[in-house]
Parts: sequence; structure tokens; C-alpha cells
Amino acid sequence: MATSDGFGRQVLRYLESTRNLVGCGGGAVGLGLHFAGLGGAWWPAVVAGLYGAGALLTPKRDPRPGPDPELTALAEYLATVPLPASAGVAGLLAALRTVGPGPVPREIVRHRLPVAVAGYLRALTWRPWAGADAPDPEAELGREVRRLVAELD
Repeated sequence: MATSDGFGRQVLRYLESTRNLVGCGGGAVGLGLHFAGLGGAWWPAVVAGLYGAGALLTPKRDPRPGPDPELTALAEYLATVPLPASAGVAGLLAALRTVGPGPVPREIVRHRLPVAVAGYLRALTWRPWAGADAPDPEAELGREVRRLVAELD
């Protein structure tokens, strides 16, 4: 099952790639030529050829930036968010800078920390309507940040 999951991700990555989109544009031009009466009996080859030319001539690039630019962008965004100092987000960012690249830091930067901060901001928004027994958003964010720091050790 993990193999098919990896294959599915590769297929989706290609379908979303610039190469595929440019190739599709070339194929659309080929269809336009066919409907204009310029493709003749060879119109399927023209469409396929224009798709292939567009896909092959488009330079390959990794659509996902590396962990360092992502960490920088995340840190810049978090600097604009009113986060409590007691949550320890600054310490987590410092730890992420020192630990270097890897699957755990990448997951924290790309998903886990942004989700934790988004949850904190949503909880702040709904705080006026939350009951007296509602969890403290600052404490919840602090707990999640401490969990993330522990995963880096």
C-alpha cells in the first residue's frame, strides 16, 4: 500500500507541475489547429507532439522550496502574529534552525507548527463565546510547541 501511495503522490506531483501545464497548453493549441481545419488526418499526432514538445522543453524545477526558505518564510509570518512569548515558539524556531534538514523538522515547518498556530488563532477568535471551562489557547499552544521541541531531540 505504501508503494501505491508513493506512486499516487508522484502522479499528482506531475499533474500539478509546470511541465504538464505547458504541455496541456500545447495540446490545446493542437486541438485549436484541428478545429480550424489545419491538422488534417494527422491531428492526433499534432496534439500529442505539441503536448510532448511543451512538456519536454519546459525546464524542470522542484515546486517545493527547501526547508531553509520555508523556515524563513514561516518565521517571517509568525513575527506578524500576536503569539504569547510563554508559548515558546521563538525557542522552537531556534531549535529548528540548529537541528538542520530532515523529515521531522520538515513536517514541523510545513504542517505541524502552522496548524498549531492556526488553532491558537481560531481559539482566540472564539474565546468570547467559549464557556468558562474552555481550554486556555495560550496553554494549548505552549503544550503543542513543547511536544514539537521534544520531537526534535
